[in-house]
Amino acid sequence: MPAMRANRQWILKTRPSGPVTEDCFEWREVETRAPGDGEVLIRNLMLSFDPTQRGWMSEDTYVPKVPLGEVMRAGSVGQVVESRKDGIEAGDLVQGAFGWQDYTTTDGGGFMPMSKLPRGTPLNLAMGVLGITGLTAYFGTLEIGLPQAGETFVVSGAAGATGSVAGMIAKIKGCRVVGIAGGEKKCAWIKSEGGFDEAIDYKSESVSGRLRELCPDGIDIYFDNVGGQILNQALARIAPNARIILCGAISGYESAELPPGPANYFNLVLKHGRMEGFLVLDYLSKFREGIAQLAEWHGEGKLKQLEDIQEGLENAPRTFMRLFSGANMGKQLLKIADPA
Repeated sequence: MPAMRANRQWILKTRPSGPVTEDCFEWREVETRAPGDGEVLIRNLMLSFDPTQRGWMSEDTYVPKVPLGEVMRAGSVGQVVESRKDGIEAGDLVQGAFGWQDYTTTDGGGFMPMSKLPRGTPLNLAMGVLGITGLTAYFGTLEIGLPQAGETFVVSGAAGATGSVAGMIAKIKGCRVVGIAGGEKKCAWIKSEGGFDEAIDYKSESVSGRLRELCPDGIDIYFDNVGGQILNQALARIAPNARIILCGAISGYESAELPPGPANYFNLVLKHGRMEGFLVLDYLSKFREGIAQLAEWHGEGKLKQLEDIQEGLENAPRTFMRLFSGANMGKQLLKIADPA
């Protein structure tokens, strides 16, 4: 390995109190550190951008917040440049939480442990439908939603990375699937490519009105990615014994103050409904099983990946901000380099 290797990084400069701006980050260039015993040097190839990273910037959640002055945390796939770790060789493709930078030296530990990619796995799929995104949809839909054929399944953020996969899984299980998304293009994709039965454009249609029209017998399962008023409107339409899956609440992530709670929550009592939140890491022991099933469905053409791939590490802040403006469709990725 060369004695010196430049490593470009984006570090967290300030904590946002509202919408994320480029000023929250600072560009820095340092030298890479050679790996010690039990460590590897990895070159990042592709970064994953997910709404949960907004929480990592501001407060301790299920993981500690990103320290100021440290590299912005993100899931990523990379290629091993040099290894002093048993079982890992130079050239191996791996995934983990390597951050917004060209290179990282790591022992592979942390809340998202490093793992080798199965040979032949496309990098974009490893970050999406066959990765954390797909697993989140898989376990939320199946373990909490418990879908049965003939039930009505509604998902918000339906053209997002998780929502689109959740809807397709519900369709595989025989549900009637209604997706809520923003814009004609997104609504067209979830129906034509995702196989959803119906789509509601929250930007141009009344969500509550369309839910009454499309779900006359109520909503059996609601997979929530946005929170706020759309969650409240879904609660107003739940069927008896409904299951509400709380995955995310992106509508409030950039608010300086917490929004008011849903006014229709008492419907859970009247309808004997259940509302449950989860984290994908709750199912870590079942990841291998989930990936195998997702890969099988993808190979059969039952699951498709909707994705938005930007390029260049210098564009990381702008790429992240696309999540909150609604500019992205599906999984938001940033390509940094090609494998050697």
